[in-house]
Amino acid sequence: MATASSSDSDSGRAESNEANSKWLDAHYDPMANIHTFSSCLALADLHGDGEYKLVVGDLGQGGQQPHLKVLKGPMVLTESPLPALPAAAATFLMDQHEPRAPALALASGPCVYVYKNLRPYFKFSLPQLPPNPVEQDLWNQAKEDRIDPLTLKEMLEGIREKAEVPLSVQSLRFLQLELSEMEAFVNQHKSKAIKRQTVITTMTTLKKNLADEDAVSCLVLGTENKELLVLDPEAFTILAKMSLPSVPVFLEVSGQFDVEFRLAAACRNGNIYILRRDSKRPKYCIELSAQAVGLVRVHKILVVGSTQDSLHGFTYKVWPPSEHLFPPYTPEQEGPPGISFPATPATPSFHSEPRFPCRHLAVPSQGKRLWTVQMPAAILTMNLLEQSSRGLQAVVAGLANGEVRIYRDKALLNVIRTPDAVTSLCFGRYGREDNTLIMTTRGGGLIIKILKRTAVFVEGGGEVGPPLAQATKLNVPRKTRLYVDQTLREREAGTAMHRTFQTDLYLLRLRAARAYVQALESSLSPVSVTAREPLKLHAVVQGLGPTFKLTLHLQNTSTARPILGLLICFLYNEALYTLPRAFFKVPLLVPGLNYPLETFVESLSDKGISDLIKVLVLREGQSAPLLSAHINMPVSEGLAAA
Repeated sequence: MATASSSDSDSGRAESNEANSKWLDAHYDPMANIHTFSSCLALADLHGDGEYKLVVGDLGQGGQQPHLKVLKGPMVLTESPLPALPAAAATFLMDQHEPRAPALALASGPCVYVYKNLRPYFKFSLPQLPPNPVEQDLWNQAKEDRIDPLTLKEMLEGIREKAEVPLSVQSLRFLQLELSEMEAFVNQHKSKAIKRQTVITTMTTLKKNLADEDAVSCLVLGTENKELLVLDPEAFTILAKMSLPSVPVFLEVSGQFDVEFRLAAACRNGNIYILRRDSKRPKYCIELSAQAVGLVRVHKILVVGSTQDSLHGFTYKVWPPSEHLFPPYTPEQEGPPGISFPATPATPSFHSEPRFPCRHLAVPSQGKRLWTVQMPAAILTMNLLEQSSRGLQAVVAGLANGEVRIYRDKALLNVIRTPDAVTSLCFGRYGREDNTLIMTTRGGGLIIKILKRTAVFVEGGGEVGPPLAQATKLNVPRKTRLYVDQTLREREAGTAMHRTFQTDLYLLRLRAARAYVQALESSLSPVSVTAREPLKLHAVVQGLGPTFKLTLHLQNTSTARPILGLLICFLYNEALYTLPRAFFKVPLLVPGLNYPLETFVESLSDKGISDLIKVLVLREGQSAPLLSAHINMPVSEGLAAA
């Protein structure tokens, strides 16, 4: 009886949770054997019959045997092998012909495979890159038997370490071989031409000339060669090519190619670059504190997931750089090079050298961090949840602890708990259901959930309506005669007051910039600005007097290079203080360790007078200090009490 009652209570609890949930459990197959990422999932009506299918670029178990799978409901409709691991999948309309069936594009290696009606239609290959001339010369010498395989290996390794142009696949494979296999490889490949081919890292779609849902779209490709390519949807020619400072891994686009578009690319160097239609290089950059694991655009906000287990929201609005954004300066008002003063209220931007060649370095209005949400576990995947019937756009994030969280801005809307960690997400119309959430797990499982038609996502844990603080009446004071006169004065002289304020603001920024540059040039900062000696210094004074203990904490902030040959010098008023050693050598500084250097300061004055003690860190043979610190010594309470 006890067992029966416990089972009844468990089933009743499960039914209660199902009733309170906003989702219907449509399908769960832990043995579906689907291993993929969110970028390799796409939903589309491939046959134009109103039945939406799921396209999966499957990596295979352990990255072996990749396949292209098309699912109809829980069943696999078609499956075809791929020559390389898939990087992204997308569906797009190529033309206006009837029936309006979208094409399927799958990026794999250096190629984009285009399918129509699930049949191969076109194969686009990335253009080949020019090989390294030194590498080409080495293989020509090997072809003429002027160098042996061992010498070829040594010289190719030197090129790989120093040359800006990377080696070809042929040379990289040669460097991985054992000594016994090198000669046969050279004899087999020395007569072949050197080819250097890049691969596709990410892909998305961009509307061609209309913003309609069924409009023709272009393919946007990100390559390992740090480039972005826009392809024509019919001829598959390259319409536009843009360069990036790093390899793109996530893309978000908005607008139309023929009118105006904005493109955000999250790259491997931890930055997000924003480009416009006429820009070949990005002039706007969002610097992240960690690597990005996902990028989703929600209206005018870029939501970025980072490896620090957090979601960040950034503004996405871009203003083009223009001449009138910069105030006219006279020659004596110009600041040092690398410092710019935009007319919009923003902090000055200090650069030792511009990241890209441009005449002005501005602080644009985009890229401002709006909010940050900390996650309870690492973020594995992200995607967009768009419910058109209710006008809802939110971010779906799969976490390593088995949770799937839905956020609108920084407000948590819903939490879905799954039996395994989710590695890919896709939301949209599947079959004939409009709002379907498809998830694949780390173990290869497939989960399909359908959003209930009565489900409503509410922020703040179910609190409906405005907050209570909104109904509180403010105690607004009455308008005085002084207030009315001041309002009239501002209304009459508003333009002159604004000009005066802007002039003072520009002068304040200019003086702050000059003071900052002067501090850098005179080494008045406790942090070294030179890349050769990256140091950090701070001092601690202990004691009541007349004897004080002065501890200097010196740290080498470089990553791998130790520093040797440093000196520390103290400058002080000899009538007030005495030190046992005013000049001594610093031991070898290992990177990352904090070195406490202790000395004692004896106060000589009995009148309650204190002064500054300057600490200089010098390099042997140089008179200019690397960095300095000014220590405000306390009053000696021991002598004052005596």
